[in-house]
Amino acid sequence: MPDFTRRKFIITSALAAGFALAVRPISAQVITTDSESLVAGEVMIPVTDGEIPAYRAMPATGENFPIVLVVQEIFGVHEHIQDVCRRFAKLGYLAIAPEMFARQGDVSQLSDVQEIISQVVSKVPDEQALSDLDAAVAWAKTSSKGNADKLAITGFCWGGRMVWLYSAHNPNVKAGVAWYGRLVGESKPLTPQHPIDIAADLKVPVLGLYGGSDQGIPNESVEKMEEALKAGNSGSEIILYPDAPHAFFADYRPSYRQEAAEDGWQRLQAWFKQHGVV
Repeated sequence: MPDFTRRKFIITSALAAGFALAVRPISAQVITTDSESLVAGEVMIPVTDGEIPAYRAMPATGENFPIVLVVQEIFGVHEHIQDVCRRFAKLGYLAIAPEMFARQGDVSQLSDVQEIISQVVSKVPDEQALSDLDAAVAWAKTSSKGNADKLAITGFCWGGRMVWLYSAHNPNVKAGVAWYGRLVGESKPLTPQHPIDIAADLKVPVLGLYGGSDQGIPNESVEKMEEALKAGNSGSEIILYPDAPHAFFADYRPSYRQEAAEDGWQRLQAWFKQHGVV
């Protein structure tokens, strides 16, 4: 049983202010979404062993908003993820991004990507992450103005992998959109399954958005995932943008590809609408 179910922990730091150190300097093409007509900011979510911070954004008026879980990259819930939440809120959603690494460390203050992975990300159990996402849904329903009957999830990189896993974990998810999340991998105690392992049994429709020039996710693994999905009946699909690298949605980084990013964002909205998350 992982430690997170046995011991209480204390969060001493809030969400990142601005962008994580490891991604600076920030690209001039960064997209900034204001919070006008929104309720947006940090909240605390009760979890099995304490509380974790999260960023929540929703329209300032109304109620019963469809819920979108926004799952972070390895850089934590920094400014980019917060901005994505505001983009969803402008579309009428309650978007919530829990800080998934809260127990393991503050990745926003680490300047080296390999250090982030080795010191923090590699120590996060999937079981903990799935439980925290459950807690975020419960909080959005009971303590905010979310409609859990209209639940979607999206995530990027590390969070893209979690989209697939959470969609298998929670059958109440209506739709998921995974942005370039790892699909295959070795089974380890903290990460016993990967998306390809659950593909055939998946019931939730997930749209995968992947880059054909992604150096970390070979096209071969995308093709294997497509074949595995065909063995099931989830209705999931994968779109491969031939010239796009990893992190092509990250407008604050050199990897940003406007055409693929904008197309993916439109496809996401259509996917959610198609599956009743509006």
